[in-house]
Amino acid sequence: MQFDDDADLDTSEVQDVRGSRIPGGRATVGGGLAGLIALLLGLFFGVGPDNLGLSSGSDSPAATASSPAQVQSACRTGQDANTKEDCRIVAVVNSVQDFWTQEFRRRSGTYTRSPTVFFSGQVATACGTATSTVGPFYCPGDRKVYLDLGFFDELRTKFGSSGGPFAQAYVVAHEYGHHVQDLMGTLGRSQDGRTGANSNAVKVELQADCYAGVWAHHATTTKDESTGRPLITSLTDADIRDGLDAAAAVGDDRIQERFQGRVTPETWTHGSAAQRQQWFHQGYRTGDMARCNTFR
Repeated sequence: MQFDDDADLDTSEVQDVRGSRIPGGRATVGGGLAGLIALLLGLFFGVGPDNLGLSSGSDSPAATASSPAQVQSACRTGQDANTKEDCRIVAVVNSVQDFWTQEFRRRSGTYTRSPTVFFSGQVATACGTATSTVGPFYCPGDRKVYLDLGFFDELRTKFGSSGGPFAQAYVVAHEYGHHVQDLMGTLGRSQDGRTGANSNAVKVELQADCYAGVWAHHATTTKDESTGRPLITSLTDADIRDGLDAAAAVGDDRIQERFQGRVTPETWTHGSAAQRQQWFHQGYRTGDMARCNTFR
């Protein structure tokens, strides 16, 4: 996965609050393996922490004030994205949002761009206060994606993903799939309180995987609106394999087997490894968001 060395990165799409303290915030997730399992089975790559009752603090918490100097000073060009992890995520956010802006426009719609918040430890959001243990998530309350970059190490070391730059890109693109669902009014289907292999919760997550694949299909042809050239210049078969491997690593069955020693499909919230790979590949193969109807 390579970026155009001469491209200018838009760091305004990332709010870097790593190291910030949360006024009045408090940890909302218990430590230990039991807490980790509960979180992984309920939210992994999901939607805001309020959906699991993890939010706390004030009635209307807000994200900490943005202090993006770190990424602004370090992440200026595509060359930075090719050499630095946080800059790579900035570039992926730029590419994903360029694609969805153009896709919505092509469909006579309007895409509202959504920031990604880099945090460490814990963060206050419109969906409540969450710790890094929750994993990456999208909060519909403030329409932001939240990401602790340390998660990418855990994706490889704890969950057995092969890792790689595109595995990270898949995670980011999946969360923006939730943003697309939010804009289209389908995200709320997951909020019926049901779980299981055929639940709406699973169908929403699989659709977000498919949308990630749709972006990947177009990644090397989506032009950066400031340069007129694609921001991503190369995406190889090996990159796609890394994305598929990451999708499998976070399948409900893989996580359950790894952390609780048995598979219980009635509690699934995100889909099996095979389902997650299938729907990412569906989006990547077709490049058509209309082929991502997981609700049929």
